[in-house]
Amino acid sequence: MGSTEGISHTGFHAGSSPAKDETQAAAEAARRRVRTMSATLLPTLPHSEPVAAPAARLALKTDGTSRGLLDGAWWPRSRDLLSELPALTDVLDPLWGRITRIAVNPEHWPVIPREIPVRGHTVKVGWFTSEIDPHKLLLLSYGTGRWDLLVVPPGTGAESAARLLAAASDHDGPPLTAGALIAAEEARHAVSPTDQALDPDEAWEYEGGASAVSATVTGRTGTPGPASRLIIGM
Repeated sequence: MGSTEGISHTGFHAGSSPAKDETQAAAEAARRRVRTMSATLLPTLPHSEPVAAPAARLALKTDGTSRGLLDGAWWPRSRDLLSELPALTDVLDPLWGRITRIAVNPEHWPVIPREIPVRGHTVKVGWFTSEIDPHKLLLLSYGTGRWDLLVVPPGTGAESAARLLAAASDHDGPPLTAGALIAAEEARHAVSPTDQALDPDEAWEYEGGASAVSATVTGRTGTPGPASRLIIGM
């Protein structure tokens, strides 16, 4: 073998080679980039407020000498009592006193819970197959009395719903039951399948133009009279 005299072994036994130093520096730089990217890609999520439920859509009779068979009408957006009732009681509690119980006919309500949590309290729910009109909602108010609302089917067209809301909250109209009002509207469609246009006065009223509304409803004022109706959420 050849002589190894004069060859330095320092690079093989002490320290690190320049190539290894460069590799370590590159690795450290890569780690710093990853940390920077993590901070950029995972920001703190902003706080978002819960989305408020839509206001209940209803028309109510104001105080008068004769209330008839119905106190007004309610047009829910679905057949889910758990999600629909809280918006209704938000309106009715200040007007009628705290609603403590309701009752429905199960024909059009697929799920009927025993209780429904609403703002500030819980409403007990009952159901009857023969005692209650399938198109009516019965409400009992603590210390006030009983109230009956026509339930306009959720999928009803806007013009048909407007006619039903007006009929159920009319002091001067015939004392029809909830089922009779729905049947009359269905018969109207049997003659004319499309919604007929509202007359100008009725259309204006349901756009918020002529309703006499109790001052307890935020943002609206008026002087309720015996022929007035309270329209909300339209």
